[in-house]
Amino acid sequence: MLVLGIDPGTSITGYGLVEAQGGKFKPVSYGCVRTPAGEALPRRLQVIYREVRSLIERYRPDFIAVEELFFNKNTRTALVVGEARGVILLGAADAGLEVWEYTPLQVKQAVAGYGRAEKCQVQEMVRVLLSLPGIPKPDDAADALAVAICHAQSLRWHQACAREVEK
Repeated sequence: MLVLGIDPGTSITGYGLVEAQGGKFKPVSYGCVRTPAGEALPRRLQVIYREVRSLIERYRPDFIAVEELFFNKNTRTALVVGEARGVILLGAADAGLEVWEYTPLQVKQAVAGYGRAEKCQVQEMVRVLLSLPGIPKPDDAADALAVAICHAQSLRWHQACAREVEK
């Protein structure tokens, strides 16, 4: 299964594609979508939408997982990131894909085994789980890979529970 993980943002939106098979993970592609700082917000959102759609068309993921917003003291920042999440969700919906959403705590728990893990611990686990020579850069790409791994881990759990219910 191929999972596209996304860490939303208006300046930088991280993405990470992970192939998961039998509890093992393989990185397919990762990076970020950058938008020009001086550009008007509608244009920045358009760039994010188009790039996400392009990733979906190029790689045809089975699943899309997006990190949920955490409470932010800066309401304006939270609203703008929420708008970026909106165009990401729209891009997935336009492609006919269901979106799975995970909180930062869920991502940390799935990847590092501890919901309050430090960012560096999660990044190191992403490196280890994907057998990468170094921690993926930028941080937004590493975070997106963590979201993809979280979904792959969670989906395996959901499928195992469904099999148990069927018995």
